[in-house]
Order: sequence, then structure tokens, then C-alpha cells
Amino acid sequence: MTFRQHMRQMTASALAEFPHGLESGIYTVTFRIDAVDQDCRFHYLALGYNTEDEVARLLAEPSAPEPWEARWNYAYFPPSGLEGIRIIGNHEEHDPRGAELHRQEARADGLWYEEDDPEHIQDERAEILCPRFHELCVDLARRLHADGDLVRALGRPVPVVLYNMFDPDAMFALTRAANPPELVADFLSADPGEPGS
Repeated sequence: MTFRQHMRQMTASALAEFPHGLESGIYTVTFRIDAVDQDCRFHYLALGYNTEDEVARLLAEPSAPEPWEARWNYAYFPPSGLEGIRIIGNHEEHDPRGAELHRQEARADGLWYEEDDPEHIQDERAEILCPRFHELCVDLARRLHADGDLVRALGRPVPVVLYNMFDPDAMFALTRAANPPELVADFLSADPGEPGS
């Protein structure tokens, strides 16, 4: 099994871990892209969701955020959306199989590096590993749509929001690339690069 196949399998199976009875209230699946110690060798995906009930709770608070912020800004996501329900990727504690596969493939591709390697080698390889993981996450979200996993799990298509708290500007481009346009129109309405935003 390849790292990509492992990620695909784990991502699809994680949808089955969403709590039963919430299906009608889940309006988005969340992909938080992160890395242990912000090291591109140790990228992982925290997969989760957010619900209409959570948005309603936020909007009912005395100092409520703006509606778009309550719905789409990860700063307001509950643990199910921010921390996720499953961590997948090169994370030794939460996904040892994924960690093993990722290291094997990075070594085979000549992209792994050690702490004592020259800094320019580390930088060059990190510049390939980081975007490569982002592209993989976009592809995983596309597959959830194309293969019908989201509809099977939730009864309807929902957007997958991809975000990286250390590169917040990337969330619009990643989310746009990962979803059918009609599912992310509201999310993209706040994209500073979009006309009329």
C-alpha cells in the first residue's frame, strides 16, 4: 500500500466515525493540515466536521461573531472541527502506519533529510514535501466527492474546508481546488482575492 492509498482509505473510513444523528446538522467536513513541530517531514491531516447547532450557538452569544466567521473561520470551530476526530499521516503516535509509509516513500524519492544534513538540503526538500502534502489533501477531498463518500456518510454533498493555521491565506485556494464550485460559494465570498469580497 502506498501512502496515498493509506490516506485515502483512512479518510473515507473516518467519515464513519462521525456521530450518528448529527448527519443532518453537519454542514462541512474539515481538513486541518498540520505538521509535528512545523516540520514538513511530519505532515498530518486532522479530519473533522462542524455543525449547524454549533454555528447557532455562536450566533446566539452576546458578543457573537459575524455569520461568515461563525460558520467558516477555524478560530471558531469546536474541537470536532479544529482538532478533528482522526489524525492521519506522518504522526507516529496517531498513525504509525502512515508515518512508516510516508518515511519510506520520502526516502525512496530522495526527499527525506536528517537534522544534521546541510541547511540548504533541508530547505530544498522541505519546499517539495510541504506543497506535495497539500496537493495530496486536495486530492483526498476531491475523491470524497467523486467517489460518493460524503453523500453516503451524510446523505448529501457538503464542502470540505482545508486550512493550515500557519498559512491561513492558503485556505481559500486549497478549498477552491478541493470542491465543486457550488458547494464553496459562501465560503469563498470572503476570499480577498475574489472580486466583490
